[in-house]
Amino acid sequence: MGAISWTSVLPLIVVTSLIVYDEWVSAPSCKTLPGLDHRQHDPVPDSDDLKVMMVANLLLLGSEAGFVNRYFRDYYMAKFFRKSFHSVNPDMLLVLGDVSAKGSELTRKRWLTVLDQFHQMLGPFLGLPFHVILGDRDIGECSGLDAKSVDWIAGNFPGLDTAGCGAFEISNVSFVSLNTVALLCGNNKLRFGVEKVIESENIDLRMDSEGAAKTINDFSKFSGTYHDFTWRENAMSPRSGPVLLLHFPLHRTVDSMCSQISNTRESRGFSGPRSYDLLQTLPPNATEYIFQALKPRVIFSAHTHEFCDHTHSDGTREVTVSAMTWKARDDPGFVVATFHGNGRGVSVSYCSLARESHLLIAYTSVLVLLLSLILIPNIPHYLCVWR
Repeated sequence: MGAISWTSVLPLIVVTSLIVYDEWVSAPSCKTLPGLDHRQHDPVPDSDDLKVMMVANLLLLGSEAGFVNRYFRDYYMAKFFRKSFHSVNPDMLLVLGDVSAKGSELTRKRWLTVLDQFHQMLGPFLGLPFHVILGDRDIGECSGLDAKSVDWIAGNFPGLDTAGCGAFEISNVSFVSLNTVALLCGNNKLRFGVEKVIESENIDLRMDSEGAAKTINDFSKFSGTYHDFTWRENAMSPRSGPVLLLHFPLHRTVDSMCSQISNTRESRGFSGPRSYDLLQTLPPNATEYIFQALKPRVIFSAHTHEFCDHTHSDGTREVTVSAMTWKARDDPGFVVATFHGNGRGVSVSYCSLARESHLLIAYTSVLVLLLSLILIPNIPHYLCVWR
């Protein structure tokens, strides 16, 4: 009788344990990264702080999502968003490109299904300010880049102009987002639109720093070829400009190293520097142009699917945000940036999410265990029938 009772209760215990595990594994595990100086690591919360959650590379498929993506991967990504909202308690959400897995190939009707899935994915974040920048998966590579298509896609996200750029301020922190795909694509209308945004922000910064509008007289048009980015010398000091939001990271030298996170739920620490893939960055001339014109305070980028914390030669910090989907990597993650008031700098935390492989192992183990509990007690009966 006791054995029968235990056998009937054990499956309930196993299922309950799986539910508890599922809730635990869906919550992010965050670790604060060391800053460039003591001012960039301020764990004490303050009412003036602005906490921004940054994600990238969602790679949504909309109506083209298959069974596994729709009912497993996308289900858990939506759950990651909900858990992260309650755990991190951010003031704002930034999505650094590649909302869609193949948006450049979609008709407008199918794009609408991606947008609908995106809004469902955000859940409670829809009640917060959020900003989305465009990635190459969203608008296409150079050969297929179309200004009208970019205008339509940008019009479905808040705060983007017709070239896919944006500028806004929240809690006295200024942000500028650029369509870096256009900067890669030579002599095209979109690239000139991005340059106009950069030049406009440059003028605003110079007027703020010099206290005069005379800089407008210095406005210079850019040359017509991709390799001829030009700029004016800017007397502003490095890191005195806005927070810069990009999809493609800026150029790094060949020997540049990246601080990378060891992303396991058992041991989440810093694995040390590694070499960076230069093929996934903006070219040197576009990078120098941006640095000279904007003097960014700090830079956040994406595209590579991997986390990277890099310091440029002038001391500007660039954080590349990992992909937040199992479609891109087994160990997704995101970044939380806290902009401290009263000039206390920026602190950055990397938040790890569950590995897909770990969850699959857990579910498979539970399935095998439940089948064993069902089949093993009936083995004597099966033997008798066979005899």
